[in-house]
Amino acid sequence: MNFSEEQIERYSRHIILSDLGVEGQEKILNGKVLIIGTGGLGAPVALYLAAAGVGTIGLVDADNVELSNLQRQVIHFTPDIGKPKVLSAQEKIYSINPDVKVISYQVRVHSGNIAGIIKDFDFIIDGTDNFAAKFLINDACVFAAKPFSHGGILRFDGQAMTYLPGAACYRCIFDSPPPKGAVPTCSQAGILGSVAGMLGTIQATEALKFLIGKGELLLNRLLIFNALDMKFRQVEFKRNPHCPVCGNNPTIKELIDEELPACDLKNQPKLPRAKASPGEAEVDTERPSYPSAS
Repeated sequence: MNFSEEQIERYSRHIILSDLGVEGQEKILNGKVLIIGTGGLGAPVALYLAAAGVGTIGLVDADNVELSNLQRQVIHFTPDIGKPKVLSAQEKIYSINPDVKVISYQVRVHSGNIAGIIKDFDFIIDGTDNFAAKFLINDACVFAAKPFSHGGILRFDGQAMTYLPGAACYRCIFDSPPPKGAVPTCSQAGILGSVAGMLGTIQATEALKFLIGKGELLLNRLLIFNALDMKFRQVEFKRNPHCPVCGNNPTIKELIDEELPACDLKNQPKLPRAKASPGEAEVDTERPSYPSAS
């Protein structure tokens, strides 16, 4: 690939990195990343991937921009209120970097369309705001052998993990959505806007690391942080042989649309302590809880 003088200047801070260089930037420019959800998580992901020069960015979101979104969904501006989120985000991406091609899907993902949407992308970002979508994205990516980054936020907390074929998937940790009423949404419990940015930049970094083939991805481990204490911890997991979708004898053999529960502000239940495999030290102090997103 022949870089123009403008591209050499634009990506100069990447090119001088010894672990990235010209070859790494070429991989980024040839990369295709799909962002499902252009809200609190998808917004910073889209901005950073566009600035980095990811060649093709897919955007999936059926919603329009609302005033309450602007506190954290930084790709949308006040004049965008009422505009489709994918259009608003696409306009900002083109303003940041004309090298990028944007493919927009103004739809909600469901069992009938997600396989066709993800099939041509190298890496998938889960920036959705409900558990039905998160489990669907996980299952679709497992079936299609597509790498993806999971992200979830609520109040002052965030968590992220990355999936590659053969590694632990989201259902290895949480085999099904939480019970009805167990976990509030961000619209009910609130979210510190900058927490979305913290988590979104982690997801964007995972995507870029995957494209250039450098560093250690968040495989078989869940990164959890609390912004009030500014403390980060990791919970390590292995692929669950009894996982209903990627286990040795899977019970989920086709894509399904989970029921979307109506959540309230009841306290989150604590999940069982994570058990280590025989012969290994027990990991962390508690199994992670279910956060919402966006």
